Amino acid sequence: MALGLFQRQEHALGRSFALSAIVHIVLLAVLFFGVRWQSHAPDTVTVDLVESAPPPPPPAVEPPKPVPKVEPPPPPPPVAKPEPRVEKPQIAIPEKPKPKPKPEPKPKPKPEPKPEAKPKPDPEFQKRLREQVAQEQQALDQQRQERELRELLARQQADTARQAAAARANALNEYISRIQAKVKSNWILPPDIQGNPQAIFRVVQLPTGEVLSTRLVKSSGNPAYDAAVERAILKSAPLPLPAQRELFHRELELTFRPQDK
Repeated sequence: MALGLFQRQEHALGRSFALSAIVHIVLLAVLFFGVRWQSHAPDTVTVDLVESAPPPPPPAVEPPKPVPKVEPPPPPPPVAKPEPRVEKPQIAIPEKPKPKPKPEPKPKPKPEPKPEAKPKPDPEFQKRLREQVAQEQQALDQQRQERELRELLARQQADTARQAAAARANALNEYISRIQAKVKSNWILPPDIQGNPQAIFRVVQLPTGEVLSTRLVKSSGNPAYDAAVERAILKSAPLPLPAQRELFHRELELTFRPQDK
């Protein structure tokens, strides 16, 4: 296999040498004839022959576009030359003197008001005025004294009424207490009473203290106790009379509790 490869390489080299020799012969012939045709010695040209690919086709050339005609701009209008300005000679005008400000007029002093002449006091008028003031003060003092006297009397009457009411209440309480004590001295209570039950009776009596009727207004919750109290009221007739006759009441509401003294 190596021998065949070597033979192919030698065969290719022989072809290359033959081709190179032909090219050199042609080149020498061209140079020979060219020297004879030219009147002056040609420039020496060195050419290296190299195998290369065929050149690419030339690019397509587009036809040139028509260039539009450009009209020249119109000439500018003629500029009018300004007329030469003649300056007037400057003349210094003297300034007028400013008028001096007038001084402000001084305000005139106002005349001071004259003091009014005080009328002379009238002795008779002053005397009447003092008497009138004294009378008014006396009337005020009298009214104040009367008012204080009325307030004092009102307080005394209120105190008297309170004292009378307190005395009447005390006398009435004493009168009722004597009746309750006499009734308690005559009752016989049942033995099974618990606590301090309360029974209220309405008693109708004669001026002599005789009992006309009794009615239970509020029960104690123990019927035996209520009945014992009612029997004691009837047994206590005639009831005690008050020390003051005006304290007598035909009807009385009497409260009874066994543990009250």
